[in-house]
Amino acid sequence: MRRLMVFLITLSVFIVGWGGAFFVGTYYGYTNRPAIESVTALYNKEEDKPPTVDFSVFWEAWKVLDEKYVDTNSDNRPAVTDEQKVWGAIQGLTQSLGDPYTVFLPPEEKKQFEDDIAGNFSGVGMEIGIRDGQLTVVAPLPNTPAKKAGILAGDRIIKIDGEETTKMNVNEAVKNIRGPKGEPVTLTIKRGESTEELSITIVRDDIQIPTIDTELLAEGIFVIRLYNFSAPAPDLFRKGLEEFIDSGANKLILDLRGNPGGYLEAAIHISSWFLPDDKTVVVEKKGQVDKETVHKSYGFDVFTDQLKMVVLIDQGSASASEIVAGALRGNGAATLIGQKTFGKGSVQELVSLSGDTSLKVTVARWYTPDGHSISADGLEPDIVVDWTEEDAQAGRDPQLSRAIDYLTTGR
Repeated sequence: MRRLMVFLITLSVFIVGWGGAFFVGTYYGYTNRPAIESVTALYNKEEDKPPTVDFSVFWEAWKVLDEKYVDTNSDNRPAVTDEQKVWGAIQGLTQSLGDPYTVFLPPEEKKQFEDDIAGNFSGVGMEIGIRDGQLTVVAPLPNTPAKKAGILAGDRIIKIDGEETTKMNVNEAVKNIRGPKGEPVTLTIKRGESTEELSITIVRDDIQIPTIDTELLAEGIFVIRLYNFSAPAPDLFRKGLEEFIDSGANKLILDLRGNPGGYLEAAIHISSWFLPDDKTVVVEKKGQVDKETVHKSYGFDVFTDQLKMVVLIDQGSASASEIVAGALRGNGAATLIGQKTFGKGSVQELVSLSGDTSLKVTVARWYTPDGHSISADGLEPDIVVDWTEEDAQAGRDPQLSRAIDYLTTGR
């Protein structure tokens, strides 16, 4: 009997020992499994993963942050959700490309972008972009708080309400500048070559983006001022040309100063009024030689050689404005007067993603008919004329005056 009890005790110890070893081994395997398996709050973690990319370090970092990060922020802000962390990862992915125009749009930013396209929002009324790594005013829109407060094309925005803009992308900056009607926002800027910081407070208002206006000058010169290349722009431009023809004038100034651009189709349509159908408006290049697309004029070309034309440009002329200016000069239809353009010669495509988000992706770059890269350098005018802050304050427009003189004298 004693031998049997000893045997049973020994057997039970063995079983207990074996079970403990099994548990320890299982626990060890569980805690040391691949990091991706320990992230249980997400799904579809490896769907459509590129076959040659090792994502293990990403999941290791995610796991470490989940286990160790402590928020030391003193304002008791809400905890960052897993979904927000995914969005942040995608934003980091787009930022790694070094292209300020390729951006991820979470739901709030996506709605903001859609409001921009609609042309109705509350803010200060200016187009901004990135130039030489610095948040820069492309153009203040006419009759807006930004314009009335003295913001100029080319102003570099250093701070928004005291917050440095060094690490902000365009969408983040727009979000910070926008706000309810009647509330102020303070922009700290640097202007021109000066290192002096200027502080400008602007009261937000509802912004209605204008498209076009026309004027017959006393000198018998007709002016069409085009403020954007929105969807209605081609039809409104055609009506402006009808006014020009009815006026009996044969000298035309197309004013694209401060025009930040818009739709490619609108740029081609407007250029086509002055070009035959075999002429190139713009060349679209996607990086590979076999991915080049040449966009030709529609050939409306209703004007004879009697037409004398000037296009006014400045550092606020961007994107579609640069396409039209480059097309008309490149085909001998117009002379460019003013200042060097902004240099926004890239094509963005808006791609809808799941979760009510989007990617705005640069898919191509623009080249003028003579092969000049718009995004590399912008466009230099044929006749350079500066327009200073002092000119603006005094109500002078030396660029317009020079265009009138050129069309009148031919020099």
